[in-house]
Amino acid sequence: MYEHEGKKFVSLWSVLTIGGVLLVVGGGLGFLTGTRITLAQNAAHLDSSEPDNVDFAPVWDAWNTLNTNFVPDAVASTTPLATTTAGVSQQEVWGMISGMADSLNDPYTFFLPPQQNTDFSSSMSGKFGGIGMQIDVKNNVLTVVSPLKGTPADKAGVKSGDVVLSIDKVSTAGMDVSTAVDKIRGTPGSIVTLSMFRTGWSAPRDVKIARAIINVPIVTTDKKPGGVFVIAVTQFTSNASDLFRNALRDFVVSGDTKLVLDLRGNPGGYLDAAVDMASWFLPSGAVIVTEDYHGHAENIIHRSLGYDVFNKNLKMVILVDKGSASASEILSDALRYYGVAKLVGTNTFGKGVVQELFPITDTTSLKVTVARWLGPDGKQIPHDGITPDVMATTSDEAVTAGKDPQMDAAIKVLSQ
Repeated sequence: MYEHEGKKFVSLWSVLTIGGVLLVVGGGLGFLTGTRITLAQNAAHLDSSEPDNVDFAPVWDAWNTLNTNFVPDAVASTTPLATTTAGVSQQEVWGMISGMADSLNDPYTFFLPPQQNTDFSSSMSGKFGGIGMQIDVKNNVLTVVSPLKGTPADKAGVKSGDVVLSIDKVSTAGMDVSTAVDKIRGTPGSIVTLSMFRTGWSAPRDVKIARAIINVPIVTTDKKPGGVFVIAVTQFTSNASDLFRNALRDFVVSGDTKLVLDLRGNPGGYLDAAVDMASWFLPSGAVIVTEDYHGHAENIIHRSLGYDVFNKNLKMVILVDKGSASASEILSDALRYYGVAKLVGTNTFGKGVVQELFPITDTTSLKVTVARWLGPDGKQIPHDGITPDVMATTSDEAVTAGKDPQMDAAIKVLSQ
C-alpha cells in the first residue's frame, strides 16, 4: 500500500533571459518517478492476531445477533426483504470499519466505501459530478473550505467558512465528510438543498443548487498592468505540477518580473505537487515540510528538488484566504520562510495534520490522520491558520462590482 505515485520534473526548458528572473538554464525535460512508502507498506507482514488487551467477543456477538434477528422495514428498506439477509453482511463490514474510524473522534479520519472511494478518486483527477465546493469538518461542524470558481456552488453565492447545517433536510450533526460528499453529489441537473449559516446572518438560509459535471480549471494565468503576472492554482491535483510548470514557462517568456501566486480557495491535494512547485524557487535540500509522526514512526522530511530557477530579480506575492488549506498552507509557509514571497490576504484554513489513503480492498480505502505538518521552522501549521504579512479583505459588494481588493493589495506590495 502507498499514498500515491508522482512524477517530478528534474530540469527546465532552454530559455535564456538577460536581466529577467531566470537564474539557470535547463536542457530538455526529464522525469523522475518516485513512490513514497507509507506505514502500511509492510501491513501484510504485521501480526494480524487479536491484541491481548482488547476483547473482540462483543463484536461477533453483535454480528450474530443482527444476522439472526434483524427484520428490515419492508417499506423503508431499499433492499427486498427476501434478499436482505444475504446482502447485508458486506454492508455490516463497511459499517464496522466506519465505526472504528469514527470512534477516534478525528474529523479527518474516515472510511471510504466503494462509491465514496470512487468519488474521491474522481475529485483528485480534476473532474467530478456535484456542485463544486470543498468541505471539511472544523470545530466539529461541517464547513465550506472553498467553492471552486465558476461552479454551481460559487454561482449560488456559497463562501469559504459557511457552515452546512443540513443536506436535503438531513442534519449534518456528527456527519463525516465522506457521507456529506456522498449526499451532495448526484445526477447532473438535480437539485440539492443545503441549510447554511454564515457569520453575520441572523438565521440559517436554505440554498438550492443544481448539480453539474464539475471540470476544475486547475491552473490559470493572467497579466496585470505594471508587469505583474498572475498564476492561480485551484487545487493540487495529480496533473497540477505539469500545469504549473507550463504557467511558469509563460511567465518567463512574458518578460515580467513580478509574480502573484493566487492560492485563494485552494483546499489542497497531493503533497508531491506542493513540493514540486516549491522546488522551482528553492535550492536543493531546503526543508519544505516535515511529517511529524509523534514517535509512532520516523519523521519524513520533504526537501526541495532544487530546480531553483529564479534569481533575486523575482518579486513574488502569494494570495491566501480562509479557503487556502493543507498543501496551499505548506507551499505558502515554505516560500515565505525562505524570503521568496510575501503573503497577502486573510488567515488560511489551518489544517496542520497529515492524511494518507490506505487501500483496504480493491474498491475501498481508509483516509487516516497519521502525522502533523511542521513548517521549515519546526512549528505546526496553526489551527487558526497562517497569518499573512499584509491583511487584505474583500466583500460581496466588491465581488459584485467586479473588484478584487486583495489582488489590488498584492499588486501594491509588488510595486513597493
